[in-house]
Amino acid sequence: MAEPLTAARRVSIARHPQRPNMEDYLQALFPDFFALRGDRVCGEDPAILGGIARFHGQSVTVIGTRKGKTLEENLKVNFGMPNPEGYRKALRLMQQAEKFRRPIITLIDTSGAYPGMQAEEHGQGEAIARNLYEMSRLTVPVIAVITGEGNSGGALALAVANRVLMLENAVYAILSPEGFSSILWKDASRHEEACGLMKMTAPELKAMGVIDDVIPEPAGGAHLAPEIAFREVERSLLLHLSQLNRQKGSALAADRYEKFRSMGQLSRREDV
Repeated sequence: MAEPLTAARRVSIARHPQRPNMEDYLQALFPDFFALRGDRVCGEDPAILGGIARFHGQSVTVIGTRKGKTLEENLKVNFGMPNPEGYRKALRLMQQAEKFRRPIITLIDTSGAYPGMQAEEHGQGEAIARNLYEMSRLTVPVIAVITGEGNSGGALALAVANRVLMLENAVYAILSPEGFSSILWKDASRHEEACGLMKMTAPELKAMGVIDDVIPEPAGGAHLAPEIAFREVERSLLLHLSQLNRQKGSALAADRYEKFRSMGQLSRREDV
């Protein structure tokens, strides 16, 4: 029997350049996807792709971060690091989904929001904060799937969802292990040690109640057998979407709010 993967090994798998990306999931699960572009304020951000599709006969809005598999592809999408234009585009599409009563599915794989000067000048922090606020109030089902990396507010801006799902070898954290070790120990080379402390793997986060479901991957990672990964993601989406479709809009918003408000709460044990 194979030994359990270490957190550092899962980070390596989550970052594998051939791991299925946004376009792969769209082709496998949402073949009639129709992209919508622009934030109606500054412009278009290719790091976030969003639009309308059908999933098993139901109209849905699909939004996700994009990573390429080659250097050229990654340069086109800023290595999956969105600018504020991307988050405002995502918000525009979510508000459209709210208007037309379409469930929202987000696919997340990002090392974080782009930290460049122009992004800050265009309101990066405000754009992320606005998404968090508006997503908490949506009255349609929202499902977030972390397919690779889900780091920092750049990931959370698409993950205020009724159900947060993670692939087995994906990671989800407040920042990268390199950033964590640089801050804590002033030594980025200790990133593998940081992986073990950060509680960033899917099994750990499921145990803490931060995520709702762990989606199995083929042995060695989704890049080795993408078709199996697609099938497991599809199965999980169908299960959770069918459950959420039975809830009323106000209940969806209330449950989502309570879900995130309860994270990190500690119960006090009375001494006997």
